[in-house]
Amino acid sequence: MTGNLATSSPTTHPTCVLVGNPNCGKTTIFNALTGLRHKVSNYPGVTVERKEGICFSPRGDRIKLIDLPGAYSLNARSPDEAILRDILLGRRSDTPRPDRVLCVLDASNLERNLYLATQIIELGIPTIVIVNMIDLAENQRLKIDFAALQKLLGCPVIPLQANTKKGLVELKFALAQEHLPPPAPIEIRLPSELNEALSDACRQLEPPADESPGLTRSWDPGTFCLLSQGENESLGINEELTGKLTRLRRELEAQIPNWEEQTISARYRWIRKGCRSAVRHPETQQTTLTDRLDAVFLHPLWGWLTVVFCLSVLFYLIFSIADGPMSWIETGFSAAGKRVEATLPAGDLRDLIVDGVIAGIGGVVIFLPQILILFFFIGLMEDTGYMARLAFIMDRLMSRVGLNGKSFLPLLSSYACAVPGVMATRTIENPKDRLITILVLPLASCSARLPVYLLMIAAMIPTEQVSAFVKAGIMVSMYLLGTFGAFVFAWVFNRSLAKRESTAMVLELPSYKTPSFRKIFLFLWERTGIFVRRAGTIILGISILLWAASNYPKSDSPDNAVQLQHSVAGQVGQVIEPLIAPLGYDWKIGIGLLASFAAREVFVSTMTIVYQVESEDEVEIRVLRDRLLTETKPDGSLRYTPLVCLSLMVFYVFAMQCMSTLAIVKRETNSWKWPLFQLGYLTLAAYVAALSVFQVGSLFGY
Repeated sequence: MTGNLATSSPTTHPTCVLVGNPNCGKTTIFNALTGLRHKVSNYPGVTVERKEGICFSPRGDRIKLIDLPGAYSLNARSPDEAILRDILLGRRSDTPRPDRVLCVLDASNLERNLYLATQIIELGIPTIVIVNMIDLAENQRLKIDFAALQKLLGCPVIPLQANTKKGLVELKFALAQEHLPPPAPIEIRLPSELNEALSDACRQLEPPADESPGLTRSWDPGTFCLLSQGENESLGINEELTGKLTRLRRELEAQIPNWEEQTISARYRWIRKGCRSAVRHPETQQTTLTDRLDAVFLHPLWGWLTVVFCLSVLFYLIFSIADGPMSWIETGFSAAGKRVEATLPAGDLRDLIVDGVIAGIGGVVIFLPQILILFFFIGLMEDTGYMARLAFIMDRLMSRVGLNGKSFLPLLSSYACAVPGVMATRTIENPKDRLITILVLPLASCSARLPVYLLMIAAMIPTEQVSAFVKAGIMVSMYLLGTFGAFVFAWVFNRSLAKRESTAMVLELPSYKTPSFRKIFLFLWERTGIFVRRAGTIILGISILLWAASNYPKSDSPDNAVQLQHSVAGQVGQVIEPLIAPLGYDWKIGIGLLASFAAREVFVSTMTIVYQVESEDEVEIRVLRDRLLTETKPDGSLRYTPLVCLSLMVFYVFAMQCMSTLAIVKRETNSWKWPLFQLGYLTLAAYVAALSVFQVGSLFGY
């Protein structure tokens, strides 16, 4: 609430916030003002990104700049909009109420953007309005009278083309003013009955703020923003106040049906009237480049073909082009490990550094080429405007199973690695849709599963005479099974886990524009830093713990297999053997399952140690396969039958065997609740699926 919260006094180093609608070029302006002098984090308690940086005035004064989440209004319907509302109202203890606001408008769509701008101006915080992307307005033959717009809004208006930095100097001069006055008050006239009802409701929440003379409104705009929020959303508001807001909303609806629609209509009437004097449209409408491109990209046939082409290019780059840099990284870490082995004497310290620290960090960094390629494409598609079209096309298909259209790209990227897939869910605004997407992403068969599939298929069909199409068919069936599982669980979660009603995907289709590669590379830099700093530290710690579990307590035998059996991991494997025996597994396979929690592909290297497979070649699936084919049970029968191999593959289709993903899920949800739930339900699903395969197959004599 705002009655007792004063704006902090202006200083030579004011705090400014950057606000605006999504796709208005706000991030480009932030990057242009701050360069690399900014940091990215989350607001405490929520998964909303916080960007904070330093820019300098023409006189060299430091200005603190905070980039707030994009929003269409202050009537919060999402955590992003709630953060924006609460900071502007001074309701967050971690962020003081700003000294001034930079409100960014899209020059090609002023009418829509002015809705949020007028709400902000009503709060009385000193405001500078930035009319960005003036080149798009010129392309549409729109003529904007900036002097008339400044008179209408009662605050400075700066035209800007952020991608070329045209107007940036003027913006910095305006931003550096020591005494920027509050904007002139705006009055949106409402019917007298509605005005009285709102005044009464706002008085019950908070005494009315002092208003400028001549205004007929007797209610505080900040209090109205709370009153007008979603009824079923707490969004940072305490339980007592939420109950009071809900009661007042219902009383207003009973007294004046559609009261909120009336306030929205009144604001747009004021905006349209003002735009008629400030914006002149061309006498004849011309077909724009956006219209011509959308005729292809949103076409029922050509649109889907375009999607397939773009995704094929993305898949090719992730799986092919990334192989070279990934192998360089792997070679580099391998060389580092050998250097340590040559420098330090044999012992636990050397093993810890080589097998724990270097291997742990290497297991994270090796994914960077895939992550960079993925996020380059995400940044490119977002900056050009194509991302919104991709989500629009996929929404109908994804919504049938409870997923959002924006869930498609994270799900797709998870076939390379679920870690960047989870990070990519930040493009999904609806918290429920984002959570469901995160929970099902590990079911996409990532590249880490490939070594397991290849080994099991080789053991299941050892003969070289079998067609490669048969083996490829088995591989494809694993991918299809994982995709089917993701859709099934998304459908279940949509109807049971998240109790809130799903909302229709409201999506703006922005105009196409030339991408800013500087913005894209800054985006890559930020995401890479987040990935390495946050995921890497957690993964490193767990890798060291896993190394210790497989090496202690020490055995007197020099045999690696005996040491493994004697270790904590080996003992745990023997303890869980009765649990996994119904799946056709023994304690040795159990060790592989436990060790592969770090990463699924670790299963292959663990089996190599367990069965003492030695060779000079790096990849020894054939040698290991031959060893598996000779492994027998105590009764002399084969251990790795085709049914056991199939059961293992099905287990890995569903199992959450990836601590990297768990670490990122914890990071993105700000809680251990959801990664632990994810670990539990996927482990249970993997167990039930593998059990069904083995037991049903055994009934038929396989």
